[in-house]
Amino acid sequence: MKTNADDRPVVVITECDHDSFAIENEVVSSAGGILRVAQSRGADELVANCQDADAIVVQYAAITAEILDRLPHLKVVGRYGVGVDSVDVDAATARGIPVCNVPDYGTEAVSDHAIGLALAVGRGIPRLDRGLRAGSFDLPAVRPLYQVSGRTFGVIGAGLIGTATARKAAGLGYEVIVHDSAADPAAATFRGLRSVGLEELLERSQVVSVHTPLTEETRGMLAKDEFAKMRDDAIVVNTSRGGVIDTVALVDALARGAIGGAGIDVHEEEPVPVGHPLTTFDNVVLTPHLAWYTEESYGELKRRTVENVVDVCAGRTPRNVVNPEALPETGARR
Repeated sequence: MKTNADDRPVVVITECDHDSFAIENEVVSSAGGILRVAQSRGADELVANCQDADAIVVQYAAITAEILDRLPHLKVVGRYGVGVDSVDVDAATARGIPVCNVPDYGTEAVSDHAIGLALAVGRGIPRLDRGLRAGSFDLPAVRPLYQVSGRTFGVIGAGLIGTATARKAAGLGYEVIVHDSAADPAAATFRGLRSVGLEELLERSQVVSVHTPLTEETRGMLAKDEFAKMRDDAIVVNTSRGGVIDTVALVDALARGAIGGAGIDVHEEEPVPVGHPLTTFDNVVLTPHLAWYTEESYGELKRRTVENVVDVCAGRTPRNVVNPEALPETGARR
């Protein structure tokens, strides 16, 4: 049974590391609903915290078919972010439960971060900074350094973030090429950008910036064979999902000097363990899955995530839904 006597919609944030939920509370309260914030540790605790939930909003929690079956009032799942790989979308669709995300909230933030990682690694900035703080100036340690003009910047995945990154890279003077699985292999351009096959991109690019979602097709798409095709001065940048790159193969390529460096924001294991092999390389810059963050994107993410689930609870079509066939007007509801 629902626990609130007036049957107002209940929205539960299952777990989240944000420092405030004032925006979410404003959206839900304005819609006449009730917001609860939980910090669920594990599936059983999540289910217990969400028994009366009409909507759940998740950050990292895995939402499986089993969990969906144990939430009798659930109408919608919302996720903070672009990717929904932590949610079993097929299971949700089969149960008539829409899954909502915010696919375009961090376009500028993530593309800024990708460019920043490429430049930081390419110019050896973190290593120079550490040396200066230690009282030394060691130019040979960061050589060779190259200017941007004349270098090739390869973008894998020409969606919103990938195309924004390409635009910014071109503005800096890079020659930009892209590869996207949706592109016609016979076409010279895709979304206004020079389009090439993946092998050509890997062979030509001094920067390889990854902007693909994590799917069964893209998991481990950059692995041993792909690193073998890259230039020995190539910088690999990943701001998409950690699982797109085989970390063991990346570490091996760095250790052998097969590539020139890496800038990695997303990781197969998060948080990254202390002493992880990637932390031992001076030509690697690591950030803790925060490419999405700016003050502007943070507020937009929070507001739009909750607006999506509130709309579903109110019988409206949300702005963003990854399985529209599960909406009441187009699919069966349980």
